[in-house]
Amino acid sequence: MTDTEAAAWWGTAVSRIEPDHIELRGIPVADLIGDITFGAMIWLMVRGDRPTARQASLLEAALVAGVDHGPHAPSIAVARMAATCGVGLNNAMASAVNTLGDSHGGAGQQCVELLDDILRAAATAPLADAADQVIAAWRARGVRYLPGFGHRFHTRDPRRDPLLGLVDQAVADGTVTGHHLKAALAVETALNRGRSRPVPMNIDGATAVIFAELGFPAALARGLFVLSRSVGILAHAWEEMGQGRRNKGPIPPAIRPAYLG
Repeated sequence: MTDTEAAAWWGTAVSRIEPDHIELRGIPVADLIGDITFGAMIWLMVRGDRPTARQASLLEAALVAGVDHGPHAPSIAVARMAATCGVGLNNAMASAVNTLGDSHGGAGQQCVELLDDILRAAATAPLADAADQVIAAWRARGVRYLPGFGHRFHTRDPRRDPLLGLVDQAVADGTVTGHHLKAALAVETALNRGRSRPVPMNIDGATAVIFAELGFPAALARGLFVLSRSVGILAHAWEEMGQGRRNKGPIPPAIRPAYLG
């Protein structure tokens, strides 16, 4: 393989690294340090352009909202257990991040896909009818719990309203269109029709609305959630390391698992 072929093998538009020079998306890193927020930096690195201040603010609000949900969340519990097993902080974080799959951590991506399906159907039908059609189609595929709606712990997720309030403001000032917000609210209305106990949107739904409104593809909704939750994972792993426990399991030693044999 020639030098030219080797260079092309690892060709990238994300960064240019040469002796005494670092560019990120074509901008010298020295020009970014102290001049860009971390949320805006995520946008720049992933998408290749700089967001407006309003876009960056909305993205950061979603990232802040998802950082932690305590040891109730498997990712946080795993981080804390791994931290007591003699591994490094990076190993504890990696163990936790690797639990963020379809059931825990993937609902945001799935919710964006749901909302995209509804908006495509709404091209030929009223939005409420489109929501009903798509919900029925997802149910027919065996989807019991629609991603982004309801919560096993909260009757009303306390992160929903402030996030959607920010989306409302962003719609009002023209930062986003509001199409995905309307689709999500249509799902919420459909799910609550005839119910005595409401099924409100949760953190995954609210952040999915923000990510989709900002133009992130569905798959990136999961990646952005991983970045967000990594902050809580780091904090919990570091705290656990300072508490001096060894080999912490998922339940206290005095509690014996039920024997099913």
